[in-house]
Amino acid sequence: MVNRLTAGTHSQMQVLPRMWRLAPRAVCRHRPSPSRPSPVVRAHSDGAAAVQSTNKSSATKVADGPPLQYFLNALSKRNLSSVETTLPAEVPGSRRKVYIETYGCQMNVNDSEVLLSVLADNGYAETQQDTDADVIFLNTCAIREQAEQRIWSRLGKLKQLKNKNKNKPPVVGVLGCMAERLKVQLLDSDKLVDLVAGPDAYRDIPRLLDTIEGRTSTSGRKHEGAMNVQLSTEETYADILPVRPAGSMSTYLSIMRGCNNMCSFCIVPYTRGRERSRPLQSILEEVQILSQQGIKEVTLLGQNVNSYADTSAFLGQPIKRGTDTDADPFAIYAQGFQSVYKPQRSGAVQFAELLDAVASVDPEMRIRFTSPHPKDFSDDVLKVIATRPNVCKQLHMPAQSGNTNMLERMRRGYTRQAYDDLVAHVRDVVPGVALSTDVITGFCGETEEEHEDTLDLMQRTQYDQAFMFAYSEREKTHAARHLADDVSADVKSRRLQEIIAIFREGQLRQNEAEIGKIHLVLVEGFSKRSDSQLSGRTDTMKRAIFDDVPVAAEFTGKQNGELVSLKPGDYVAVKVHSCSTGTLFAKALGRTTLQAFAAAHSAANDGHDFVAAVRAAPREAAAMAC
Repeated sequence: MVNRLTAGTHSQMQVLPRMWRLAPRAVCRHRPSPSRPSPVVRAHSDGAAAVQSTNKSSATKVADGPPLQYFLNALSKRNLSSVETTLPAEVPGSRRKVYIETYGCQMNVNDSEVLLSVLADNGYAETQQDTDADVIFLNTCAIREQAEQRIWSRLGKLKQLKNKNKNKPPVVGVLGCMAERLKVQLLDSDKLVDLVAGPDAYRDIPRLLDTIEGRTSTSGRKHEGAMNVQLSTEETYADILPVRPAGSMSTYLSIMRGCNNMCSFCIVPYTRGRERSRPLQSILEEVQILSQQGIKEVTLLGQNVNSYADTSAFLGQPIKRGTDTDADPFAIYAQGFQSVYKPQRSGAVQFAELLDAVASVDPEMRIRFTSPHPKDFSDDVLKVIATRPNVCKQLHMPAQSGNTNMLERMRRGYTRQAYDDLVAHVRDVVPGVALSTDVITGFCGETEEEHEDTLDLMQRTQYDQAFMFAYSEREKTHAARHLADDVSADVKSRRLQEIIAIFREGQLRQNEAEIGKIHLVLVEGFSKRSDSQLSGRTDTMKRAIFDDVPVAAEFTGKQNGELVSLKPGDYVAVKVHSCSTGTLFAKALGRTTLQAFAAAHSAANDGHDFVAAVRAAPREAAAMAC
């Protein structure tokens, strides 16, 4: 898997070309939903297509198909770690090849894996080369203008590929947030794009492809464009098992979609829709499958992941409105935080309960989550993070600005003081926690004094990672409609460089404080720079590099005993001896388990010698696992 950009870069958007083959995996069978509105496709002589929905209601229910348990029952008699993909001998699109290029956030990575499952169920096979593909999809990001410019540039190159294969040009589709934002404009773009599908329309893509190829036309005539960008209030793809890369030790798992926060700068509510959460049971069942397949790290995903609220128990009956404390609808948030909407989570399974349940499935599986909103770091959530050894002690706390007036214009729902108080509280409840953040500079009307407050925030908080950007106006957002983008590009660039410089100074100090400490690292593979070194991540999400040498089969603090070679998926105890701004350099001490290391760490925090605690840890680990 490809992780987020290295902290300190100017753009969080990244291209994530899929460089793996179709993983051995059972794929779901989708029941066609007669209740789902089908877009009407009109072909034009200029190659553009206008699309209308046969149902004008944007809240039309999209059927999810059979529940996940249906597929689990079918697989229960087989070894889930070695399930092979089987396809019907004759299905529409049989043996056609698809190439998917993924841009942007981790949600897009997971969405591409969902789409691969849908396509595999309809006879498509993944290829690693765009030149070998019958269908090419770009799964896109629209968070900033620069992200979209990269897509336009890529589409221009793909047009050259289509021109070279005029007898059988590949179908080119744009998916995801950019598709949802621009819609028919993409089909009108000089025949660069044949298919446009929003993030809630992936089930419909096989039909759209058939429409383009004329397989659903009574006249046999091929259509020149097809589109489905209808947002859903219910779609979560809960019943679809994503096709994940073979051999990976970590993966993403979507638990909710959409966002209700309506920050004034953000396009996400307009491209991803309103918040809706997967049923808890479907998530736990998928985590169990991942555990049986040997996955060692799962990152729970959502646009506002810690606002998760499973209301599936309310199906067929009225939902109780309001909150448990009707006098203060924001009592469920961290102290001092509010939102532009009143949360309706009474009786729902909320994020703390979900996180605790997921962590209990496999105590040797690390659990991470992204991207959260600071308001939803309630004490219940922090308690689970602090007490569950396999819930990683790294929290993303997007600040966006260090000035209260700016935060109000951004409609963030908190003051600088409330954010500072939450940071202090988090560090008190979760000792040793690593913090990361998002920062936007040059937002509408930002003064030098307001910018100085953001520099002060970076200096005082000392983040371990940060994603920093110059403001990019997005059409339809509150800021685009009501505020002026009046900070010049030169000023934005200068302020961004100042923020990055202060962050990097603090990041280096944070890493220097790690020297001499022992960390648990999940081995990912060889270092990018040397095949003689291994690389992995600490619990706090820091990159660690260490020599690929035989180590003690069981980390006890002694140098004698059996030696083993480390491999991806192993947990290893390492001692940090030096660092750079973004990397820890360490010595591997010995292979261990997550629970044994956590037991030793807990004993050391109680005043015992760490190495002595390690020797006693195996006896403690069994108790911690339950």
